[in-house]
Amino acid sequence: MDISITLDLSGLPCPAPLVGAKKLLDDLAPGQSLVLISDCAGTRDDLLAWCRITGHELAEETPQEGGKTAYRIRKMATCTARPAFQASLDMRGIACPGPIIEARRLLEALQSGETLLLVSDCSAAFDDIRAWSQASDRIELVATYPASRGAIEFYLRRR
Repeated sequence: MDISITLDLSGLPCPAPLVGAKKLLDDLAPGQSLVLISDCAGTRDDLLAWCRITGHELAEETPQEGGKTAYRIRKMATCTARPAFQASLDMRGIACPGPIIEARRLLEALQSGETLLLVSDCSAAFDDIRAWSQASDRIELVATYPASRGAIEFYLRRR
């Protein structure tokens, strides 16, 4: 059942529309939708990045009067169980490529099949870590999950 809730956050600058949408979407069941109305130019990019990380779907964008846009976001089923890990590295506050450099160093010390939990709030981390793991025959990006205050948890397994 797709129930839509409408949240009008016009007049609020980014990231307020994303934060407001997240709070309401957290309370919805998978498959339900939220319609977010915003006039902030950065909302679309924020929502696309957030949906890519969380697995939710930006299902529709509809231009509205007065420079506003209505975004329909569908909550998707998410797994709450995190993979097991043998080492962790919290790199919040460190800009890229710092998280990758330190993660590479720690992963070299792990055995094949062991996993590193890397936490980063660098805005480039998602794309950089995904590209690094795809280019590497020794690293596998197992999962990503949103963490607090805009950070992302990356689960990286040594092959």
